[in-house]
Amino acid sequence: MAEGNLMRQIPKVDSLLAMSCLSGHSNATQAAREELELLREGIRAGTISAIPSMEELAERVLARLEQEEIPSLRPVINGTGVILHTNLGRACLSEAAVEAVAKAARGYSTLEYNVEKGSRGSRHDHVASLICRITGAEAACVVNNNAAAVLLVLSALTKGKEVVISRGELVEIGGSFRVPEVMEQGGAILREVGTTNKTHLSDYAAAITPETGALLKVHTSNYRILGFTETPSLAEVVELAHENGLPAIEDLGSGALTSLEPYGIWDEPCVQSSMEAGADVVTFSGDKLLGGPQAGIIIGKKRYIEAVKKHPFARAMRIDKMTLAALEATLRQYLDPAKTREIPVVAMLSAEAEKLREKAEGLFTAIGEIPGTEIAVAATEGQVGGGSVPTHTLPSWAVSLLPQKGPEYLEEALRSVNPPIIGRIYKGRFLLDVRTLFERDFSHIAESLHKVLE
Repeated sequence: MAEGNLMRQIPKVDSLLAMSCLSGHSNATQAAREELELLREGIRAGTISAIPSMEELAERVLARLEQEEIPSLRPVINGTGVILHTNLGRACLSEAAVEAVAKAARGYSTLEYNVEKGSRGSRHDHVASLICRITGAEAACVVNNNAAAVLLVLSALTKGKEVVISRGELVEIGGSFRVPEVMEQGGAILREVGTTNKTHLSDYAAAITPETGALLKVHTSNYRILGFTETPSLAEVVELAHENGLPAIEDLGSGALTSLEPYGIWDEPCVQSSMEAGADVVTFSGDKLLGGPQAGIIIGKKRYIEAVKKHPFARAMRIDKMTLAALEATLRQYLDPAKTREIPVVAMLSAEAEKLREKAEGLFTAIGEIPGTEIAVAATEGQVGGGSVPTHTLPSWAVSLLPQKGPEYLEEALRSVNPPIIGRIYKGRFLLDVRTLFERDFSHIAESLHKVLE
């Protein structure tokens, strides 16, 4: 049919809005106009040869309205087996932290008010003493993420001065943010020493001049250099720094507050060890191995932390009341070993293989049989994620599915359900790793699989 004839058959907006299924929708007019314009574009492009019925057009408008009502930031179900999945929001908060956030958000709070004195307080006071109690630091403050923490520390303590760092520690973190660029923005002058794979303590010593402001160690949490390598320990760098009247700063990154060795992870230091080594300032993330909200935590000697707090950047980088509430609740759980296991990241890291197998069998039973789909419980491997412990995999268990339409179809189809279910394809099968799944979501997973595959 000619383009002009098709165009004349397109119904008017008012006629489409008169359809009963669209009554009562406040945004129906705009959605109808958009759907009809899409129809015109298809006719012009030659991809549409017939005008749909009024009923079908109304259903399309209704589907558009329903899609527009779905929030952009919404929950997803993580079946990838990656615990700290950066794209999926990293650490899940504990129930205690979620409850604390809701209370802080619902009304007024003591964010910067000292109830005992009846005067203005500091937002740092809500978590500083907890952080010091757990880590052994003299003082602490918190900003909105670890990149901000590093930037603030360097700007407050080393602006206009040289900061000595090993070439092997000039890391790039997520979003193409690089340590050298952060240092530059903080006003520090980068002084590289050593080589990519080998840096000696003598390299640091030879680089110290009257222009030196600090020695910096960066934990390479998102990669490892293996083989012919050497680097001085933090304790050695600290001793050298102090011999020359300089602060030793460490960007620890992942920020584990408990040893991961019981879970078979041997190459990830905990924050307390940095304090024991004598570091003057240490920065780390709140939403990685700590298992809390996004935050940049700065700990160390009181005189340095006080200088950091007074810097103008500190206000620009401060965290809000909801983040503080979540962080305080999470930190309090670290004071009680029994409650520490209630933090989802800790629970996922410490999950035993046999328990994971039983959990996978529970999901397998919940799903049941789906005609045309092979379903099995299978051993697999997950990851810590979030740029943490890059060389270590986590033995796990998953439900493996192979539908007739292929794993790619299933992966795409599950992303379209609400809430979306995110898995991964491995060796031609679609996997749902139960380490990162919550049993409360099993019924939704089962219903969604039957819906998209039957």
